[in-house]
Amino acid sequence: MSDKSSTVDFGAPGSFGAHVFRVEIPEARTGEVLIVEDYGYRGSESGIPREEQRVVLERRVWSKISEMARREFNERLKAAKLKTGRWHSGTNLVERLLGRELCVLAWAAEKATDEELPVICSKWAALRPEERWWLFTMTVADAGLPEDHERGWRRALHLALADGNAPKSGKRRRRPAEPDLFMPLFGKHA
Repeated sequence: MSDKSSTVDFGAPGSFGAHVFRVEIPEARTGEVLIVEDYGYRGSESGIPREEQRVVLERRVWSKISEMARREFNERLKAAKLKTGRWHSGTNLVERLLGRELCVLAWAAEKATDEELPVICSKWAALRPEERWWLFTMTVADAGLPEDHERGWRRALHLALADGNAPKSGKRRRRPAEPDLFMPLFGKHA
C-alpha cells in the first residue's frame, strides 16, 4: 500500500468502485458541506444502498474542524508513505476508515457553538483511530443520517466531546502509547 499514485485526496483508492467517503464542499463560502458514504461496487447489492448521506454541516462549523481533520489525516498518510491531501471546493474523496473518523468529528461538532468547537477538535484528536471507528459503528447503527442529530449516540458524541475547556497551548493532547502487554496465560502479546 505504499504506491503513492494509487490514492487520491485523503488516502482514497484511485480505482473506480471503492468504498469511500465524499466530502462535497461548495464554492460558495456560505454553502453547506455534505459528507456522504459511497459504498462503491458493494452499493445496490444485498440491501445496501448505493450511498448514504451522513451529515450536513454549516460552513462555519466545517471551517473550524476541517484543519484539524486535514492535519490528523495527513500525519497518518505520511506515516503510511501515501500522498497527503488538502480540502478543495467540489468533491473530496476520503479513505473509508478516515471517513468514519471524519463523521465522528462532524457529528460531535454539527450543532456546536464557536466556543465548543476547539474543545471538540482537541478531544477528537486525543482519541485513537480504533476508538473513532467504534464510535462511528455505534452511532451509525441508529443515528447515522443527517436528520438524526438529536438522537442516541449522535447526541452523546456532542455531549462527550464538547464538555470541558479549550486547550490553552493550542496543541492537541495525546495519550501516551500503551505498553506492550504480554498475556502469559495465552503465551502471546495482546
